[in-house]
Amino acid sequence: MAKLKIKKGDLVQVITGAKQERGGDRGKQGKVLRVFPETNRVLVEGINRVTKHTKVGQSQRGTKTGGIETVEAPIHISNVAIVDPSTKKPTRVGYRLETVERDGRERVTRVRVAKSSGKDLA
Repeated sequence: MAKLKIKKGDLVQVITGAKQERGGDRGKQGKVLRVFPETNRVLVEGINRVTKHTKVGQSQRGTKTGGIETVEAPIHISNVAIVDPSTKKPTRVGYRLETVERDGRERVTRVRVAKSSGKDLA
């Protein structure tokens, strides 16, 4: 299983699929809600919305639940790209090694950076 470069909370943009004029999601941006590393998929807020039919039931208070609702479905990680914080355009992810001194010991940490601008990704 490869290490994924997209994490929960990242702002990503859909780079493939149908254009928005045709009802697709290409060009839309959203926040990553969840990452599924075993299937290489991500759940993005407001992207890949599908209608789901849920069985009608009753909650504890007696209110009706169920019916037709729209929920986000996972999208493959290769179809999204991280948004550069400075230009707000999609970019690739690189890494920079930094030495941080903690508790008197020097540690080498990897910091994610945007390839296009070199700015740090949160």
